[in-house]
Amino acid sequence: MLRYQTIPVTPFAQNCSLVWCDDTQKAAVIDPGGDLPQLLAAVKALGLALEQIWLTHAHIDHAGGTGELAEALNLPIVGPHPGDQFWIDGLPEQSMRFGFPPAKPFTPTRWLADGDTVQIGHCTLNVRHCPGHTPGHVVFHSPEAQRAFVGDVLFAGSIGRTDFPGGNHEQLLASIRERLWPMGNETVFIPGHGPESSFGQERRTNPFVHD
Repeated sequence: MLRYQTIPVTPFAQNCSLVWCDDTQKAAVIDPGGDLPQLLAAVKALGLALEQIWLTHAHIDHAGGTGELAEALNLPIVGPHPGDQFWIDGLPEQSMRFGFPPAKPFTPTRWLADGDTVQIGHCTLNVRHCPGHTPGHVVFHSPEAQRAFVGDVLFAGSIGRTDFPGGNHEQLLASIRERLWPMGNETVFIPGHGPESSFGQERRTNPFVHD
């Protein structure tokens, strides 16, 4: 069974998630934006074997620590979709602009596309390409656990910004309605910032995307 622990990192309080297979204790980290000592302390405390880095998208608060962590532990970087190449290329500039530590450049070991899967231990998650916040944004969905790690596509009561380069408001709304809602009303999502919610709750109450 998939388990996870969410750890807010960086001054932007980005929800970095450790996800692991309960059978094997093999783990991936989703969106290591920074504060790597805190993340590695949690890995150790949980007794996990960290094996992969998964990225939803390449904004600095989600991807800023990726290059350093991958290099230090020789970890593969999985995702995002190639549409975010320009954001990866711009990470050093992003780090300066927002006052983050210098971001090490990196090249993903594996790009992701809509319909792909990722695996950690015995747990397989589905990948959906959900552009709008960024062109290459992806979401990781575990039907078994009824959990989705959605980055900055959707929040409790809100949606992702679309005023950054490559953002597209109509595309974001389509991603939510066409790719997230079919995952089911009972599915709980872990957003890039703020509290968890369920797709059903957002369909009822979110002013941006309610039915």
